[in-house]
Amino acid sequence: MITFNEALQTVKNATKKLDTEIIHLSDCLNRVLAEDILSDMSIPPFNKSAMDGYACKQADLANQLEVLEVIAAGTAPTKLIGDNQCSKIMTGAMVPEGADTVIMIEHTEEIDANHIRFTKEKTKSNICLKGEDILENEVVLKRGTRLKAQHISVLATVGCTNPLVFKQPKVASIATGSELVEPDQKPKLSQIRNVNSWQLQAQLQKMGIKGNSLGIVSDSKEATKKAMITCLEENDVLIISGGVSVGDFDFIPQILKELGFNIWFHTLMVKPGKHTVFATCKGKYVLGLPGNPVSSFVQFELLGKPLLYRLMGHDYNAPMVKMPIASDYQRKRADRLEFLPVRFNADNQIVPIKYHGSAHINAFTLANGIMAVPKDVDEFTEGEFVYVRQL
Repeated sequence: MITFNEALQTVKNATKKLDTEIIHLSDCLNRVLAEDILSDMSIPPFNKSAMDGYACKQADLANQLEVLEVIAAGTAPTKLIGDNQCSKIMTGAMVPEGADTVIMIEHTEEIDANHIRFTKEKTKSNICLKGEDILENEVVLKRGTRLKAQHISVLATVGCTNPLVFKQPKVASIATGSELVEPDQKPKLSQIRNVNSWQLQAQLQKMGIKGNSLGIVSDSKEATKKAMITCLEENDVLIISGGVSVGDFDFIPQILKELGFNIWFHTLMVKPGKHTVFATCKGKYVLGLPGNPVSSFVQFELLGKPLLYRLMGHDYNAPMVKMPIASDYQRKRADRLEFLPVRFNADNQIVPIKYHGSAHINAFTLANGIMAVPKDVDEFTEGEFVYVRQL
């Protein structure tokens, strides 16, 4: 049995980046850059006005100013600004040569059709200088960046419409258990609905990965082995729910050994998810998750995401916050690191959610975080700071 931190480091160390490919900008969300991105130009590419106003000289603000022209965004100035002169300018337009200030329209008065006066005592320059955001050939995004919406904006800004990224892993999943039926069926006596396959597909989709679910496999070693071989032939990663514990019908570890896999770990000092398996063989990866839906959900968040992102070239670290707990908390056993569903309240405090155990997935519908309770800690007092993974 190993600690969670040991398991996480094992997953990272045993996982190798996939090959690369060039994709279009429209498909980049949640992908990982395989190269540094350099800007092909300075941003802004010219001195531009930060607002609608008049471009003039700072030294002439106390004087009457002659209006030379109107400069719209997307058009170049045709006249230089001399002493006691200005040009009316729109937000984002190129500042004419000779001007060092743009005064707001609201801070001027019109004397006649061709002359204005500044009505305030002073003003900022209100000019965005060429290259103040990005310089030509500057690295704007580094290799290994997981692309979010704001990164897509940067790619578009510097004209990178076909970046080089790491390939996404092909991920298959199976749910083991003769007691399982699909959600559209009414369970008979001793049966339950297959939750984990659908939950896992949603977690993969949130990462931008389209998983390949093979559905339910009965508690038969032969059927399970056949399904695993089929999945591994066509996919990089196989995620299994159920069949990883130590019961009479938990065949996964035995099958993995027969298929030549190296099992890096099988039990963790973690709750929920004590029986979680990670194995590798010749560029193939298997993550065996417990059958209870909370355990499966949490362990995918803890270990599945780092595994898949690592394959995609990104060193994933879950968003963590340290916040005060809203009330006293106690637990009966403190023999393992435990992760519990919590929510953030309006006072920026952590509120534990009523939770019955690893089958109580409904508790997570109210959760926007998972609180970590360290080993050997059996209580928190109101106001004590705790660590929470954001969901």
